[in-house]
Amino acid sequence: MTADDIITTARTAIGVPFRHQGRSLRGLDCVGLLVFVCDKLGVAVADREGYPERPSKGLLEGAFSEHVASGVLLRIEATKMQPGDFLMMRFVREPQHLAILAGDTIIHSYMTVGQVCEHRLDSKWRSRVIAVYRLAGIEP
Repeated sequence: MTADDIITTARTAIGVPFRHQGRSLRGLDCVGLLVFVCDKLGVAVADREGYPERPSKGLLEGAFSEHVASGVLLRIEATKMQPGDFLMMRFVREPQHLAILAGDTIIHSYMTVGQVCEHRLDSKWRSRVIAVYRLAGIEP
């Protein structure tokens, strides 16, 4: 599997409506987009249900830590991020959002615009990135 496979699969969801805890092309949230991409690519990831629209108390980080511990994800230094990586972001304090890096753009399901979208990773969005993860075994 390559980074292009991740990005191409994520782009099939552009325009899909935002739906909290959505996991299909009828509706996706930011976590759902990552679960959808992994499922389509045959990567088994544990999924969680019942989380709030704005995760807090380390929920998002905890879920990713489990995947790092199991060897599914690798934590990468932000300075070494590359297309296909998963970006964990915060808007205020805690991590509350996920996106997929697609070169100089990001793909994510964004509640504010109501759908999965792709746009530039400008300085405002770059400043929100607090952690970067990569699927184990990904080829550049």
